[in-house]
Amino acid sequence: MAARRDIALALATVIGVPAITAALGAPVTLDGAVPLAGWLGLAVLARRRWPVGVLLASAAAIVALQTSGLYEGGWLWPASVAYASATLSGRLGWAAGTGLASLGLGWSWEWSVHNGSTADVVARTGTEALWLGIVLAAATAYRNWRSWQDETVARLAQSVRERELDAARRLAEQRVQIAREVHDVVAHTLTVVGVQLRVAAEALDDAPEQSRAAIEMAQTVRGQALADLRGLVTVLRSEPVRAPVAGLADLPAVVSAVASGRLTSGLVETGEVRPLPAPAGLAVTRVVQESLTNVVRHAGATAVRVELHYGRDSVSVTVTDDGRGGEPAGPGHGLTGLQERVTALGGTFAAGPGPEGGFVVRAEIPVPAS
Repeated sequence: MAARRDIALALATVIGVPAITAALGAPVTLDGAVPLAGWLGLAVLARRRWPVGVLLASAAAIVALQTSGLYEGGWLWPASVAYASATLSGRLGWAAGTGLASLGLGWSWEWSVHNGSTADVVARTGTEALWLGIVLAAATAYRNWRSWQDETVARLAQSVRERELDAARRLAEQRVQIAREVHDVVAHTLTVVGVQLRVAAEALDDAPEQSRAAIEMAQTVRGQALADLRGLVTVLRSEPVRAPVAGLADLPAVVSAVASGRLTSGLVETGEVRPLPAPAGLAVTRVVQESLTNVVRHAGATAVRVELHYGRDSVSVTVTDDGRGGEPAGPGHGLTGLQERVTALGGTFAAGPGPEGGFVVRAEIPVPAS
């Protein structure tokens, strides 16, 4: 993707420099604008690895051709891609310094060429100074926007990871508690039964009534132990998510994590809220997380709304934004993975532009009522 973008920018530079030069009324020559366009186009291909080097080489090539009289199209704008790339890589100082140095040299050169014609000098260098400001400001704004996106997605992912760790911790605590309960029930039962059987064995010949009473006591304890174990298994089957709910109870924090000055977010829960089986809770959390990530990275939205509805025998989640409405471009957006996760649980999944604009992701998962 990045390689195709670089090739497109290189071709645009090779074609655009001679075309704009001609539009400005400057001559397009085989020893001036044409080789400059080729050099700047090649430099674009190396801008990601050496942004400052490409900027300095581009500025030097323009200055060399300008001062040699082979090119008269401009001092800055042919290297706009190089200035923007340096700014996007965090080298705003280099971009601004190189641009000001080129402008200063251009000012003095234009002054000498036009023999002190202030109007021509101001017109030529002033316009390029304005263009430099626009390019640097636009690149800086875009860099800040991308930084906000990355920080928001990282914060969302960190929030989910923390909740998964907390769920794992609670699950481990539940397992310890279950092991303790089973141990207490089994150990107590075996101990009591063992004592009563020993009494029955010792009293079998001399006191058959006492032996019979001991056996009956052993049977009673055994029955109580079976009842206790059945009750424990029933609890585990009917309430499988008392410990980890896959972050479902913390969805408000997950949703609010993406809120900022650029994006508002909200969560609405309807229906009879109840614990969900772990696979369903995890699937709902993943749908919300991936959808919010896509909203931040791709949608260009100003608002996103998450609706979680507990039905009689299902749970549904809907994520709606007011962004561009198209599906996320490129690999890794995760919609296919979400669909596979939901359908594996017998649910339905849909994602696409909303009827009133924006993008809507909806999943419904069957959850039998307790």
